[in-house]
Amino acid sequence: MPFIEVKVAGKLTKDQKSQIVQEITDTMKRIAGKPESATYVVIEEHSRENWSKGGVLLE
Repeated sequence: MPFIEVKVAGKLTKDQKSQIVQEITDTMKRIAGKPESATYVVIEEHSRENWSKGGVLLE
């Protein structure tokens, strides 16, 4: 049972989330042979002010 966590800075639309989870699920099926029904994907959205890159907050 694959469990895949996706963390993003900022918000995604419902359509974007749907496309992301479908692509990940398809990839696991195609490459790893994992059935769609056994693949779990969780998307975590975090405020950009809580992320940094190179010591600088993204927002």
